[in-house]
Amino acid sequence: MPRQPKLADLPRIPGALRLYQVSSTITGVFLLLLCIEMVIKYSFGHEIEMGGPQGFLALVPTDTVTAINLSTGILIAHGWFYVLYLFADFRLWSLMRWPFWRFVLIALGGVVPTLSFIVEVPVARTVKRFIAENADTTAAQAEKAEAHS
Repeated sequence: MPRQPKLADLPRIPGALRLYQVSSTITGVFLLLLCIEMVIKYSFGHEIEMGGPQGFLALVPTDTVTAINLSTGILIAHGWFYVLYLFADFRLWSLMRWPFWRFVLIALGGVVPTLSFIVEVPVARTVKRFIAENADTTAAQAEKAEAHS
């Protein structure tokens, strides 16, 4: 029998799900931008420059960026958003008390292009179903906590 979330953790699950969904979307978008940037850099030998002498956005030959290197910015932003994504994944995974393979599958969503969009849908559906099935338990806990205060 699979392990179920602890009753005390039920109020924290919706917030963990929202954080996961937002970080999943942002990480997925930046991963796609990173893939586009890598194709431009390694296939065509250009980087994306922002605010340089050639205009607001320009493709310039690699290692000739004189203004903001948007290629590097995309790389750095994806890296930090992936850290947030892993945190959100871990938080949701630990609250839901899922098996470790599920954590790894969700974590792969930040490194395999488009996987974060694909994995997010069934994960959210599963969590929302669990929340709906246990809504009465959550409401009873809230009333009990309110009565004690």
